[in-house]
Amino acid sequence: MKEPTHSLLYFKFVIGTLLFLSFGTLQAQKLKGKLFIIGGGQRSDAMMTQLVNLSELQKNDYIVVLPMSSEEPDSAYIYFKKQFEKLTTNPIIMLNFDKTTATNKVLNDSLQNAKLIFISGGDQSRFMNVVKNTPIYIAIHRAYENGSTIAGTSAGAAVMCEHMITGNQKLESKYSETFNNIRYDNLETTTGLGLVKNVIIDQHFLKRSRYNRLLSALVEFPTHIGIGVDESTALIVRNKEIEIVGSSEVIVVKKPKGIAKSKKENLVSIKSLEMAIYTEGQKFKIQ
Repeated sequence: MKEPTHSLLYFKFVIGTLLFLSFGTLQAQKLKGKLFIIGGGQRSDAMMTQLVNLSELQKNDYIVVLPMSSEEPDSAYIYFKKQFEKLTTNPIIMLNFDKTTATNKVLNDSLQNAKLIFISGGDQSRFMNVVKNTPIYIAIHRAYENGSTIAGTSAGAAVMCEHMITGNQKLESKYSETFNNIRYDNLETTTGLGLVKNVIIDQHFLKRSRYNRLLSALVEFPTHIGIGVDESTALIVRNKEIEIVGSSEVIVVKKPKGIAKSKKENLVSIKSLEMAIYTEGQKFKIQ
């Protein structure tokens, strides 16, 4: 029998490698988890039941609450646990990491193996100051990649993004729940968890009229999609598809054109942009 040539062997090697990589990619996509991003406010049992169903909790699965955003982490945990004990029998534990315990392997293994991870409200910068560049960050990502559901409310919604809105203004010394106008080089952002890419998420959106803040984000990140999630409302993120749940609305702004920056007080103009309003049950795609 004629021996295969080196070219043929190389060809088979390349094809085999590509098939292996393609299979691995498909498997990773299949195993990837979901996000449940809540705009803050009251969380109805009906909405949180959808979170339970989305998480597909099995008998031996457990839920982890990360309360590091909150000034009162114990209260944040108790509030969540009290509601969820009515909706599921799965164990609910709190992992209140700090700089000392951030590298604890046992705690991070527990976090990585949780089927549902819930990030409380509070201050998103407080949360990321504990998590950034630590094994906690890696554990959350591995849980997500392995098929777990990552949920968060208010500050816990903001941290989902790669570019996280802190709420502060560079041109104002005093914090305000909304911005008085739309200015460039004013919005402060920092590194978030990056579980959802090419998106800027703002929370309590309609309740606190945060249009100026989200539009300011779109000026800084014009290729991103700006998503304003109102209270008692959530985004279900499955790969590149988003579904709305809850009792209010979600505002989506994208594709700003003709951005012009004035030297006067950092004001900005936008000739056109796309805007949409979504309610429960509706879906849209992200990049």
